[in-house]
Order: sequence, then structure tokens, then C-alpha cells
Amino acid sequence: MWSGQPSTPLVSETRELRPGRALDVGCGEGADAVRLAEHGWDVTALDVSRVALDRAADHAGRVGVQVRWLHAGLVEAALPPASFDLVSAQYPALLRTEKHEAELALLSAVAPGGVLLVVHHPAPSKEQANAHGFDPDEYVSPADVAALLDDRWRIEVDETRPRNVITGAGSDHTQDIVLRARRFPIPLVAEANDSAVARISKFELSKPASGQGRDLSRDALAGTNRPP
Repeated sequence: MWSGQPSTPLVSETRELRPGRALDVGCGEGADAVRLAEHGWDVTALDVSRVALDRAADHAGRVGVQVRWLHAGLVEAALPPASFDLVSAQYPALLRTEKHEAELALLSAVAPGGVLLVVHHPAPSKEQANAHGFDPDEYVSPADVAALLDDRWRIEVDETRPRNVITGAGSDHTQDIVLRARRFPIPLVAEANDSAVARISKFELSKPASGQGRDLSRDALAGTNRPP
């Protein structure tokens, strides 16, 4: 049974973020997507269940917010890279693959300076998993995502928290694993250097041969255009 309430970690971890473009992965019936839209985010939400998306759209309509609903899995959606200021995956059912396709799709979707938020329950015991008919080793965990974060990322939160949900799906779980990581923005120094190199390269192609004019590379680097 769906509780209709947004994820507690989503609410707490996005409260201080500046609204921008958000991707809700495995949005289900839309509580998280609607919450984000209500707080100024431009939201794209995807799920493999058409039934869930229809209910999510109804929910958004009743509340009066706009959300882009996408009927697709994360990997199959082939989202444009670096397109979202927030990528949220709350308790996702993402299959593990040898090429880490799901994990890399999550990372790829985050824009420079953006945030990746992955929340899940701790893995159940083998006995619990067998009782529910699934193998947790087949699915991506927050630890799998964290293992692929390199020096382009800063981990801001990586912890297990108490969970207090008494109704709806997941009410039998008592803990959440929360991973929040920020992708470093492109350094302004690097952008300035790239621009300067481009100007110098353009000048080098057009300057006279050696001995036929003075070298203006310093002027080109400074962005000036003084006569010789």
C-alpha cells in the first residue's frame, strides 16, 4: 500500500538545495516528484510502471503542479548527460550488471555542481530475501554507487539512519542508508585557461611569419587589440 507521503530522506536532504532541474528515478506513484515540484523544482520522473505513472499524474493534477512523466527504466531512458541539478533514487530496484550500467547512468545524469541522492534499505538477510522471493545481490545498492565516485565528486552524506514509517510500503523497515554526493563544478580557472588557449591558437594561425612582425601573443592572451 502506497503511503502518499514523500521520502523522509528526500525531504531532509533537499531542504537547503536551490531548486533546479530534478530527476526522480523509479518515481512510483509520484509523492517525491510532486514534493519537489511544489518546492520549485523542474521535475522529470520516470518509472517502468504505467499504472504507477497514471496515478502519479492524477496526484500532480490534484495538487496543481507540472511534472514530466517518463515511462522507461533508467538505463533504457538514455537521458542526456549532465542534465539535472538533482538526481534522486529513493529505494530503487536497479539491476546490477557487469558494466555497472545503472550506476553509471545515475552518475552521468548529474550536472556539474549537482547532487546525487540515493536512499535504500539495508540488505536483508538471506532468509528474509528468500521468504520474499528475491536475491538482493541482483540489485544496485548505495555502496555500489559510492564505489564508482571518483575525484570529480564529494561525498557529503554516507550513513545509516533510523527510519520511522508506520504505514504504507516499507513500514517494516527500521533503517535507511543515505548517500548524498555532489559533482564538482567545472573550475572557473579551467574555463578561463581554455578560453585563453583558444584565443592564442586563433592568433597563431593568423600572425605573420617569423621576422615579419612582432609577436602579439601577450596581447592576445590579455584580450587586447592594439595596433603594431
